[in-house]
Amino acid sequence: MHSPVEVPVPIKVLPHGEGLALPVYATEGAAGMDVVSAEDVTIAPGARHAVATGLAVAIPYGFEIQVRPRSGLALKHGITVPNTPGTIDSDYRGELKVILINHGAEAFDIRRGDRVAQLVLAPVTRASWLPVEELDETARGEGGFGSTGGVVSLGS
Repeated sequence: MHSPVEVPVPIKVLPHGEGLALPVYATEGAAGMDVVSAEDVTIAPGARHAVATGLAVAIPYGFEIQVRPRSGLALKHGITVPNTPGTIDSDYRGELKVILINHGAEAFDIRRGDRVAQLVLAPVTRASWLPVEELDETARGEGGFGSTGGVVSLGS
């Protein structure tokens, strides 16, 4: 088994993030790093909040950080990231905040130091448009939403 490539990402701890753990991989095989809250906040049912992390990063050009929900919070409490995955671009230098929404029936308390999301460093591939008169044909063609999930007949 070979180790994944590690990409150095400069990180700055802001004053309200002092004393908190930096994002960390929970296990050797984890794709995402757990990031913690730098504030105490209660999110009412149906409400959203941009949770402060007390961190700013300098993501290398050619990469992004994706912000993803924690599965345990989603399953147990209905807490998720509404714009999943959220994207932090390589040229952003402000505080990293995690937008959370409460889909649960109860208010949810977040305390400073609680794990609130996962961060995944990912390479970015940029598209360049190639205008054409016609597109190649495929079996699906122009079939839209739900067009590939029809009833399967086993014959007669």
